[in-house]
Amino acid sequence: MPEPVILNTPLTDNVIEDLRVGQRVLINGIIYTARDAAHKRMVELLDNNQQLPFDIKGQVIYYAGPAPAKPGQVIGSCGPTTSYRMDPYAPKLIQHGLKGMIGKGTRSVEVKEAIKKYKSIYFAAVGGLGALLAKTVKEVKVIAYPDLGPEAIRRMTVQNFPAFVAIDIYDGDIYKEKKEVDNLAFLC
Repeated sequence: MPEPVILNTPLTDNVIEDLRVGQRVLINGIIYTARDAAHKRMVELLDNNQQLPFDIKGQVIYYAGPAPAKPGQVIGSCGPTTSYRMDPYAPKLIQHGLKGMIGKGTRSVEVKEAIKKYKSIYFAAVGGLGALLAKTVKEVKVIAYPDLGPEAIRRMTVQNFPAFVAIDIYDGDIYKEKKEVDNLAFLC
């Protein structure tokens, strides 16, 4: 079985061009958490020609609403949320430079078209492993929309965050193909 691909953020077109559906990845660097309420606000900013709360070019957004950290933890459980709730907003963010998304579940035709056209990528993380995924988070800071509580935008530094390529720029769609990912044991 091939070793996971080591990715460092921010992502570039060259990196995305090398990724294929089913590949396991370990993500290192900065990723941002945001869910539907934050996505709606970001798209409204773009629609009004205003600046986003962070430079989205090359970045990865993790669809998660982390639980509060317990004493001695950087962050609480941090599992992926269902991605289709971000589908009305994702194409516009991709058009403005978003290169990666992490979540779970299928995506709309519009999101898949934007992924292909603008060279973005959709990673899936395994649901139910939020406590284990949280261990990859080394630093976290709320950077926007604190009124949204767990759904505020967070800037997280991650080390070896495990995921797999679910939709690539070559029309590969793990959900459509029902392709199995080799040995998910690397997630644990």
